[in-house]
Amino acid sequence: MGISQGDEVTWNTSQGRTRGRAVEKRVERFEFEGQTFNASADEPYWIVESGTTGARAAHKEGSLDKRR
Repeated sequence: MGISQGDEVTWNTSQGRTRGRAVEKRVERFEFEGQTFNASADEPYWIVESGTTGARAAHKEGSLDKRR
């Protein structure tokens, strides 16, 4: 069960569990907000948007849980 664009997802932050949506999947090295991420087809990253603040962040797909 993979994650698809638009899916509602949850992830851990230093403030606790956050929920939002998956915006964009990345499978190649990329830069986001001044950081470089080494994404690949085997270890993709997602740009996610917080449902609370609207802030966007990059997270490994494995760190995200799809909401049911």
